[in-house]
Amino acid sequence: MGTKERYSEIAAEVVAACERAGRAPEEVTVVAVSKTVGPDEVANAIAGGARNFGENRPDQLMLKADQFTDATWHFIGNIQSRRIRDIVGRATLVHSLFEERHARKIDEVARERGIVQDVLLEVNVSGEESKSGLAPADVRAMLQTCAELPNVRVRGLMTMAPLGDMEAARAAFYGLRELRDELQADFPGLTELSMGMTDDWPIAIEEGATIVRIGRAIFQQ
Repeated sequence: MGTKERYSEIAAEVVAACERAGRAPEEVTVVAVSKTVGPDEVANAIAGGARNFGENRPDQLMLKADQFTDATWHFIGNIQSRRIRDIVGRATLVHSLFEERHARKIDEVARERGIVQDVLLEVNVSGEESKSGLAPADVRAMLQTCAELPNVRVRGLMTMAPLGDMEAARAAFYGLRELRDELQADFPGLTELSMGMTDDWPIAIEEGATIVRIGRAIFQQ
């Protein structure tokens, strides 16, 4: 089975998972994480129906986004100040914002380019020291900061769950959804929940994910 067929299979599994959870399939976007493959495999995934792709390195984002302009590109990696100019505008959605200095730089570059950059705030729900992101208690303050930046628009929240522990993953996904729901009264634009990867995306859909980031199951790298 090639990339084209694997993507089609994953897309069908996501539809089935949504239906089991009582959700409409169109509520969930599959981001094919293409960070380990080249343009040929991106083209194969597109042939299978993929439209959204995720990259964690600016160089790869630039290469592939400039080549596949009809696809929607997501930046899912760590943000470096010196590479923000390479990300803003190429990435339709930046999933990994958690530092105020980066928010201000994104706002500056987006303003120069006459656009509003959509972002998600990365939240370290599990509290693991190895993971980056805002502590849940600090999200409100970051949202207030971003609300003052006219060229940054926070669309929702993102988290990475502990690997290999499905109960802990479920707790992290539940926690992110509860946090989003709590904040929505004051920040109604918070609609997206980016959570769930190859090993745990079905649980994420059960817990309310609107974006799942799937790489290995599609590209087998």
